[in-house]
Amino acid sequence: MKFLKWTIIVLASILIFWLVLAFFISGECKYEKSISINAPVEKVWQNTNTLKAMDEWSPWNDLDPNMNKTWTGTTGQAGEKVCWKSTKKEAGEGCQEVKKIDAANKKIETAIVFLTPYKSEANAYVSVTPEGNGSKATWGFTSTIPYPFTVMKLFMNMEGSIGKDYQEGLTRLKNLSEKQ
Repeated sequence: MKFLKWTIIVLASILIFWLVLAFFISGECKYEKSISINAPVEKVWQNTNTLKAMDEWSPWNDLDPNMNKTWTGTTGQAGEKVCWKSTKKEAGEGCQEVKKIDAANKKIETAIVFLTPYKSEANAYVSVTPEGNGSKATWGFTSTIPYPFTVMKLFMNMEGSIGKDYQEGLTRLKNLSEKQ
């Protein structure tokens, strides 16, 4: 009986510590990566300003080249949407929808909903800016981790988990833009 009492006290203490710690950790997440491209802004923008254009250099197509994709909405306008479903766990299932296209500032903003392998949401963006005689493309996302799971931020390594994919995608965008 004494063992059970101490076990409950220890578990309750851990839970209370977790909840208090989580209260002080922001749930906001942001990750972005950039690449310099030896091509005019307009050329790079043409490869980033629609979901169909971004699909040409997406590294996640490699996870399942046969995944089922459904396209809706008007290409290049808010509301353009792609939903994907794969039998491979790594590719999962979800949808991405264009929320805003700012052609003057060369930025596209999208909302992503992942249904599997776990449910989550994020807001993604790609922007293209002049850099020297070429361009700089920046690809990123923002998301929110709900309380009390914010403690998981202490153990997250965004560069290690998605940095390679972002670098691969940006390298493909660079190669595509420079060869056109």
